[in-house]
Amino acid sequence: MGPDNTLAKVVDALCAPSRVPGGFMLHSPSPHHQALPSRDAVISMVEDLRSVLFPGYFGVSSVTAENVRFHVGSTLDRVRRTLQEQIMSGLCFVCALGDARSYEDCQADAAAKTDAFLARLPEVRRLLATDAQAAFEGDPAATSPAETIFCYPGMLAITNQRLAHELHKLKVPLIPRMITEHAHSLTGIDIHPGARIDTAFFIDHGTGTVIGETTLIGKGVRLYQGVTLGAKSFPLDEHGNPIKGIDRHPIVEDEVIVYSGATILGRVTIGKGSVIGGNVWLTQSVPPGSRISQPHQTNA
Repeated sequence: MGPDNTLAKVVDALCAPSRVPGGFMLHSPSPHHQALPSRDAVISMVEDLRSVLFPGYFGVSSVTAENVRFHVGSTLDRVRRTLQEQIMSGLCFVCALGDARSYEDCQADAAAKTDAFLARLPEVRRLLATDAQAAFEGDPAATSPAETIFCYPGMLAITNQRLAHELHKLKVPLIPRMITEHAHSLTGIDIHPGARIDTAFFIDHGTGTVIGETTLIGKGVRLYQGVTLGAKSFPLDEHGNPIKGIDRHPIVEDEVIVYSGATILGRVTIGKGSVIGGNVWLTQSVPPGSRISQPHQTNA
């Protein structure tokens, strides 16, 4: 068999729809066709949003009291156009999977979701300000809240997650996960867009931290590196598929500290003010004020 025949067989095999999970996302001849959301466009948009939430820290550095309104306004105008286009692409992706709606309905939905998201930005900034203060107060090495905004991986991860969470609540497909997975790739901190996180949240060091979709985190919670707030198991339906949309991750109440390497699994409640020690494996609820640590071991 010649090299051309070999290559042709490989091309045929790769192009067979049956070999591709979910089929292909092929361009349609329709004039209304939308490509999939662009990873590069979404990441660039998030950087624009960071420059709006923290003017002078990210993006344009020469921000003053005189030009800040121009900077924020022009950046948000660009964000609005990009986000509406990317949401539209995500909605078309869902339609291609069988949830078909008219192009005009998707356009209107994308515009409404974009405006609803932008309206939430002041609240996102309020929450992030409490996170930065918590990082400063929780880390003796931090010299100022500004340092935590500019330098700390935990702040980057929670910024992306709080933005993604607003889009997740609006039922925007694909883009929320794109945003949090970008932060995951940069920091090693994996927070699902669906996790609900209250004020003054601090992840110290952070690498290896995992926070699942239905996790609830109260005020003033501090996590260290390698902490997992995960699911214990995945209940299956009658066809053997995981059941979606059920609460399966922990509830962490206010002022809880979870030290490095701890694993908390299932819909358990960690009571207010508890301290969970390093490398603890926990699959049951604990009352407020608990102190949980590994049993001490002695050499034989």
